[in-house]
Amino acid sequence: MKTFLVVNPRSANGQTGKRWAEISAQVGRALGDFGHGFTQGGMDAARIARQALLDGYECIVAVGGDGTLNEVTNGFFQDGQALNPNAALGLIPRGTGGDFRRTFGWELDLASSLERLRSDATEPFDVGRLDFVDNDGKPATRYFANIASFGVSAVVAQEVNQSSKALGGHLSFMWGTLKGLVKYSERQVRLSVDGGPEEVLGITAVAVANGRYFGSGMFVAPDAVTHDGLFDVTLWSGYGLSDFVLKSKGVYNGSHVTWKGTRRLRCRTLRAEPVDGGDVFLDVDGETPGRLPCTMTLMPGAIRLKV
Repeated sequence: MKTFLVVNPRSANGQTGKRWAEISAQVGRALGDFGHGFTQGGMDAARIARQALLDGYECIVAVGGDGTLNEVTNGFFQDGQALNPNAALGLIPRGTGGDFRRTFGWELDLASSLERLRSDATEPFDVGRLDFVDNDGKPATRYFANIASFGVSAVVAQEVNQSSKALGGHLSFMWGTLKGLVKYSERQVRLSVDGGPEEVLGITAVAVANGRYFGSGMFVAPDAVTHDGLFDVTLWSGYGLSDFVLKSKGVYNGSHVTWKGTRRLRCRTLRAEPVDGGDVFLDVDGETPGRLPCTMTLMPGAIRLKV
């Protein structure tokens, strides 16, 4: 497949850019000729990926973390439709959190990534569409590859993104979670799934999952599959700082799904809005682009994934 790499040079704490000559040489030996472009700012990866698809590239590879992967996924779409449903999304993981790769058990080493990209194997890949209110108060649309959530998870993502991440992915997210739980107060939200009756509930966090992990290894949706045509939704209610300190192991091994304050469901669409008019912010593949109200819609098998 004609391959194009969308490279975030700031990923891996800047090592991707510093080691690009070495990385590109290995890519060339494995894949032959390939195109590439470097990101410089927000949503650059989406713009670069979209242009590469328009130029006829058939496999677009995100070189970076979950945020870069999210932007590249957005580049596959224009005017609500996939530019090329047969085009493949690939990943060379170089990020801090690395949650998307965990769903598939992919390692961080470049050799295994290139082996995957060199293969012809692809599978259908579901993509989430999020219609929401952006940080400027305007209606917006964004696509997501892994997980979109709201509640304390967005506060945690803001904390982590504002930090240096020098502690590494896991400890940065642990520290961000502790700070986020201190700041966050449980909110009342009105939910409706698949057009069904509305329900008002207090939420610590709601995760609408295509993949299985977020927050640098939190096993939030243990049964999620990225090509089954359904979101796996995990709702946490009534949790605070003491719960995380005392029971955090359960969040990382998946046993949290048995706790009294955890609910799970599956759906194709989810609508959410705050009851009291206050802001409830979104975390979309580790980025914080806006707030509720929102509608999340699954697009089954919208593109292909290099596996």
